Amino acid sequence: MKNLTLGLLALVALTFVGCDKEPAPTATEPAKAAATPAPAKKPEPRRTGMNTIVDVALGSKDHTTLVTALQAAEYVDSLDNAGPFTVFAPTNAAFAKLPPGTVEGLVKPEKHDDLRGILKYHVTVSMYGVAALKDGMVLSMADGGKATVHVKDGKVTINDAAIVGTVQASNGIVHVVDTVLLPPKK
Repeated sequence: MKNLTLGLLALVALTFVGCDKEPAPTATEPAKAAATPAPAKKPEPRRTGMNTIVDVALGSKDHTTLVTALQAAEYVDSLDNAGPFTVFAPTNAAFAKLPPGTVEGLVKPEKHDDLRGILKYHVTVSMYGVAALKDGMVLSMADGGKATVHVKDGKVTINDAAIVGTVQASNGIVHVVDTVLLPPKK
């Protein structure tokens, strides 16, 4: 299996700009409406140097969409935990297969729960290397759903997503997949 080096484009750095205080209005000046400060944004995730699953994702230019989704779902810290985890990490090209506007819609605050459900369907709380994935094996995913492994002619898929690479992390394993896994409708 082709060994891919995972690297992720860092998210847009968010900076905070201090607001200058305006002078108090004089008796002849109408009072100006107070400016509403922008909501605080989360800082960009940073590599820990411990080769966690998040470090692997952040180091991959092919997983920028996944990192953006993990940050929007507030799952960066979860995947930096001890694990062990098996993550089926869709590439940017996998996300691009979704209908136009899907990803942009899912990262909006009002779709937070939907995004979290989809991302949890890409994770198991055990560690499965490629050799441990057997044809017909059913995995319990972190969202409570099930995903089925298929092995044919030495090629491994999870549901309809082909595993195109695997990277060991300090807290689990990352299987790069070519398709976003969508949880079954409940």
